[in-house]
Amino acid sequence: MPKGYSVRSYLAGATAARAGDEMAGPALLLAGLALTGSAAHASSLLAGITVSAAVGGPVLGALLDRAERPGRLLACALALYAVGLAAVLAGLGRLPTAWTVVLAVLTGLLGPALSGGWTAQLPRVAADPHLPRANALDAMTFGAASLAGPALAGGAAEALGAPTAVVLAAALVAAAVPVAWRLPARTGTGPRARPAPVAGALAAGFRVILRRPPLARATLVSVVCCAAQGMLTACVPLLGARVLGSAGRGALLFSCAAVSALVANAVLARHPRFAAPDTIVRAAALVQAAALALAATGAATGRPTALPVAAVLFGVGEGPQLTALFAVRHRESPEHLRGQIFTTGASLKVTAFALGAAVAGPLATRSLPGALLVAAGTAAAAAAVGRERV
Repeated sequence: MPKGYSVRSYLAGATAARAGDEMAGPALLLAGLALTGSAAHASSLLAGITVSAAVGGPVLGALLDRAERPGRLLACALALYAVGLAAVLAGLGRLPTAWTVVLAVLTGLLGPALSGGWTAQLPRVAADPHLPRANALDAMTFGAASLAGPALAGGAAEALGAPTAVVLAAALVAAAVPVAWRLPARTGTGPRARPAPVAGALAAGFRVILRRPPLARATLVSVVCCAAQGMLTACVPLLGARVLGSAGRGALLFSCAAVSALVANAVLARHPRFAAPDTIVRAAALVQAAALALAATGAATGRPTALPVAAVLFGVGEGPQLTALFAVRHRESPEHLRGQIFTTGASLKVTAFALGAAVAGPLATRSLPGALLVAAGTAAAAAAVGRERV
């Protein structure tokens, strides 16, 4: 690795970039509403920057796998993401709605660079004996970002104005650019495929996911669990309003889950070989199913004490599952396709999350406990599928 480059540098850059990404969605939502006065326009910006990741992820991963210095390509993607956020902000209230949404969609194409694209570089930073612990610490950056990003967006919007929140999100992403630029180059010690058309590389990446049963199982379990997580997200505002007294209090459940996920991953970082990652992926799905069932009970009975407990339990399942998923991907992915497998997996999870939220919204308006039970059944089904041959 480059002289002076360390796992700490990697984690600092990853945390900054991911916090900026987590901050960007809420900040755009608030800025869109403040500058245009249209809730529909604001929500379309959030949808645009989120959903387009499903398309951008596989392509970006294939390009990273072909680059001799993937860190520099990653740095360019981060810089363009930051510029895209600034462009959307500059267009709000000045450009037609459709144009700002297009800018958000184009920016979102680069979103997987901040998640799977960055994590795919970890084996070039941490030596094999230290990779399990570094992997757990890397997963913790997601939890830290999910906890800090929305809070920073809300606090900055309240204190300095919604447009400033977008600027700060872009600044956090941009701060990670120099760290990404210095990521280690390929060593050439692993198998390297000859450069091929990107379309062929995409097909090769999907074939690896499908033909390696451990990787296919872990991917499927995590994607189905993400659908359940999207269902929970759609239910949280109603949970807050109907059980906790206000929709805003429901948002605190996310903080409970994020904190417990961080704590669980911190424990896992100290004991990285506690259990096989494949086992943790499946067991974590069952933990999430139990948490969702408990939340459904709280919604049905109107007992608010059940909801924080359910949120904490949910985080205990969600955090270690992400760490274990990364471990399976690092173990099963060929060096020359690792970037694509990570970004493709991230894109599939984003898509599943959006679909889960879309399905749960109408269900929750009819029966909130019923929607949560469907989410619990979805997570339980993920664990069951994970035991089958794929």
